Amino acid sequence: MLYLIFDALRGWLDGVGLYGVFGLLDQVQFRALAGAGIAFAIVLLLGKRVIAALLRLKIGDPGMTDADALRTVSAGKANTPTMGGLLIVGAALVVTLLLADISARWVQLAVVVMVWMAALGGVDDWLKLTASRRGVKSRQGLYAWEKLVFQLGCGLVVGYFAYAAGITGAPVEAAHALNIPFQKTYDTGTPTRELSDSLIVLTMPAYVLVATLMVAGMSNAVNITDGMDGLAAGISGVVALGALALALIAGTQSWAQTLLVPYVPGTAELAVVAGALGGACLGFLWFNCSPAQVFMGDTGALCLGAMIGFLAVATRQEFVVLLMCGVCLAEIASVVIQVGCFKMTGGHPNGRRVFRVAPYHHHLHLGGWTEQQVVVRFWIVTAVLTVIALASIKVR
Repeated sequence: MLYLIFDALRGWLDGVGLYGVFGLLDQVQFRALAGAGIAFAIVLLLGKRVIAALLRLKIGDPGMTDADALRTVSAGKANTPTMGGLLIVGAALVVTLLLADISARWVQLAVVVMVWMAALGGVDDWLKLTASRRGVKSRQGLYAWEKLVFQLGCGLVVGYFAYAAGITGAPVEAAHALNIPFQKTYDTGTPTRELSDSLIVLTMPAYVLVATLMVAGMSNAVNITDGMDGLAAGISGVVALGALALALIAGTQSWAQTLLVPYVPGTAELAVVAGALGGACLGFLWFNCSPAQVFMGDTGALCLGAMIGFLAVATRQEFVVLLMCGVCLAEIASVVIQVGCFKMTGGHPNGRRVFRVAPYHHHLHLGGWTEQQVVVRFWIVTAVLTVIALASIKVR
């Protein structure tokens, strides 16, 4: 909104000699970094008020778990307010509307994903946390299939319109390319950087399928990772800042062609969105670090994961983002392995388990690592993976 006002007044500002004062708004890099700082400040300034409001509404985590080994640990966190994801999503949404070019299709799609998944997580959180006041027979959150339907639905809708958004600008093939690791998008043997003959261009159904899997899959992966103080927020913050760099590269033709990765017109504006998410996550850590004063709940986790998946699809960097999110993928894989193995061995109490308990962060905790050690070490692993992932872009 602020950017659109600036854009409308561009000629007048130039005429009266004020363009130099406000000209920084023309630079998406500045708006992305400023957005991160503003989102951080918003969360920091409103954090205590939101936490107090959640406490007044008694929106606290009941500290329940199905794993006997974790009940003692979880009980110590009972009644810590949750739905703190409202802080993250609220700050990111405000900054996006303020600093991004909201007339851009990619930004509009980002807002749709943000609101859609935050609303889904909010409904799930609210049903869980108000079940006791609604009676013993009340629902304990959304059913798994209900959440999955809305997650897949979001991916389908966004994938369809993202494919259409990629048609804006040329060449279309780059915006719809399957960006395989180490593959050159452009032929270095031609002075005009023609598209490589080996490029795999996705059809609309294939593109939508990839988008659906990324949005829904990452949404669930981050949600499963959100099980310790500061874990999901820290990982998401690091990955979001990595996605900021990817958006700038994909949306800047000279950068994309130099690095031989797909150029997707308009995606540079997503750097503002990624910066806002990263700044909001870092601000949230102020209150979510151990011992947590607030949890993000599904309101934040489902939204953050979906946004990471969407940014990956928009910039055509799915493999790079998946590498950044290696910790989250390991977490969801541990659950799949644990449940699959347990059911294959009969599903009774003595059924075989690969891990002490899943997700994997709890396995490490019960193995002797303190919660703080698990969280900080997973942050470190994510930071290293993000550096490797960004460096891999240059290896073509």
